[in-house]
Amino acid sequence: MNRDIKNRLEFIYKKYNRREYVHPDPIEFLYRFKAIRDREIAALIASSLAYGRVAQILKSVSDVLDNMGSSPYRYIKKSTYESLTKTFSHFSHRFAKGKHLSALLLNTKNIIEKYGSLHHCFYENANESTNIIPALTHLSGQLARGRYDPGHLVAIPEKGSACKRMNLFLRWLIRSDNVDPGGWKGVPKSRLLIPLDTHMHRIGLALGFTNRRQANMRTAIEITNSFKKLTPDDPIKYDFSLTRFGIRNELDIGSLINDNEGC
Repeated sequence: MNRDIKNRLEFIYKKYNRREYVHPDPIEFLYRFKAIRDREIAALIASSLAYGRVAQILKSVSDVLDNMGSSPYRYIKKSTYESLTKTFSHFSHRFAKGKHLSALLLNTKNIIEKYGSLHHCFYENANESTNIIPALTHLSGQLARGRYDPGHLVAIPEKGSACKRMNLFLRWLIRSDNVDPGGWKGVPKSRLLIPLDTHMHRIGLALGFTNRRQANMRTAIEITNSFKKLTPDDPIKYDFSLTRFGIRNELDIGSLINDNEGC
């Protein structure tokens, strides 16, 4: 049974894990930046705003990055909370307002000043477990900590959240293939967790990878462990190609289960 599932997933990966299937997906903004210090900031912004209607996600991320110019790193380094709130005074992305975005960017600046980069902040705790929860907890805590509150833009693992957006951020920066640009070194992709949202939860249920009805951290770990049985070194290999079923209208999740083409 596992061989049949893996064959089907490999077929879907080879067919859809391509740049031509990226749009509309916020990962496309990362391709603008060759320097890792810029890419990791772009990734944080794009992943933090990756909720709601995809058209609004792309608009919001584009608006933020356009204001930051060619180097998000240089922009953040010279910013203050006052300058950020002025620039993003009219920003709104569902529940997130300019003050929340400004707090996230200011806390990012504080991390860079303390650790040198988001990568170094994360990596400090990356070897304490077989997965990345300790490092994720540390980075999320640093992003949420400060005089100003970024609100729900930062998910906290201790609260049981699946931390979909932060795990998406990590996938983009740690994995490297035709879609994920990578750039972070030293963290094994085998420790990554599936970025669990409603689409991936439905797929996990359909594949029999979980029976849990809540899309929380426990469910994310359970689904990741099922994928790990198929691809131990890269348990979230199929995430991008599978989530095309929730983003692109021409793809039907039923074909994931019923279509035998290519298997």
